[in-house]
Amino acid sequence: MEIHATLPPKGRDLRLDLFRGLANWAIFLDHIPNNVVNWVTTRNYGFSDAADLFVFISGYTASFVYAKMMLERGFVVGATRLIKRVWQLYVAHVILFVIYIAAIGYVAQRFNDVDIISEFNVAGLIADPIQTLTQGLLLKFKPLNLDVLPLYIVLMALFPPVLWLMLRKPDLTMLASLALYFAARHYGWNLNAFPEGQWYFNPFTWQLLFVFGAWFALGGATSSRWLITSPYVLYFGVAYLLFALVMTMAGRFPAFGEMFPTWLYDAFNPNDKTFLAPYRVLHFVLIAFLVVRFLPKEWPGLEWRVFRPLIKCGQQSLAVFCVGIFLSFVAHFLLTMSSGSLTAQVLVSVIGIAILCGVAYYISWSKQQDKPRPKTAPKPAVPVVAPAPAEAEVAPAPHTPSGVPVIVASQTSDSADAGKA
Repeated sequence: MEIHATLPPKGRDLRLDLFRGLANWAIFLDHIPNNVVNWVTTRNYGFSDAADLFVFISGYTASFVYAKMMLERGFVVGATRLIKRVWQLYVAHVILFVIYIAAIGYVAQRFNDVDIISEFNVAGLIADPIQTLTQGLLLKFKPLNLDVLPLYIVLMALFPPVLWLMLRKPDLTMLASLALYFAARHYGWNLNAFPEGQWYFNPFTWQLLFVFGAWFALGGATSSRWLITSPYVLYFGVAYLLFALVMTMAGRFPAFGEMFPTWLYDAFNPNDKTFLAPYRVLHFVLIAFLVVRFLPKEWPGLEWRVFRPLIKCGQQSLAVFCVGIFLSFVAHFLLTMSSGSLTAQVLVSVIGIAILCGVAYYISWSKQQDKPRPKTAPKPAVPVVAPAPAEAEVAPAPHTPSGVPVIVASQTSDSADAGKA
């Protein structure tokens, strides 16, 4: 089949790094309960949140990185590189999983806090540790807040055939993803979790944002430019975002929520995150359209110093994400053991963000050190100029008393021959 997708232009898009860094910061803050600082994140002001942004950008960057490779070097090479990335994600998840449950177990034993075992969904490790650890390696058992990486792993593992089809039939692939999304919502499809229940992030529905990100990267943003720049979409988008703000605030403040009809309040509260409610998808799509419209790739502000920590955290996303998940547990524990005052909440949040930035800068610096230094051409040797030989002084010719110079025959072979002649 012919290629109908449009490859993204070369060069790094700092907007992706900026918003991916923002998503990592927000995920860290949102996972700290009873923290006033997480009121700065988007989950409090609309239907979508940092998880939607993270999954969308993951699909976008996966296409950005592997689409050209699959076109130039074939499906097998592209697929193996994607699977290699899946393995890296899986290893990162296992390491985080082990450290996470070890930290929870240490805290529970050291401080005699039995409730934390149930709070973080690791009680199965006490009842049946072998079975629970095995299910954890199979991504079915997930402690609290360790749901995003398993979703990412599954979506990336299934992405090679999707990317192959996306390069040839991008719109058809997007429609197929949309059909799977509605079918999963209608029939209740989801993966089973251990020891009971289902996945918090349903892969059958959340794949829509991942595929939408890939479609957006491979020409979707260009083909829908007329829609993005439409004034009607702008007006509708602003109105819908305001409506989402009101409905979200109604869910946050019960007294405010009582002002609305029950049918309206119940339609949006609680926010259906597991099955990725359509109003949540629409909210995120409109935000993406507004960002593309008002924040071009060449925006000079992306070079501002104030955005550099966010961009750096976005460029080292996997490490920053894993460290952020662990730090959110540490921050939660510190707030629980302390007074939980406003000062303590701000302090653990700011220190946590600073650590994330430090990790990002260190990894970036470390990668630079691993790169081979460019070989410098040897300096050309400076030619040594020998000093010119001093000219022999010519003795003045002897003169006769009368002043006539005397010609002296030189002692050469020619003069000798002349004498013989």
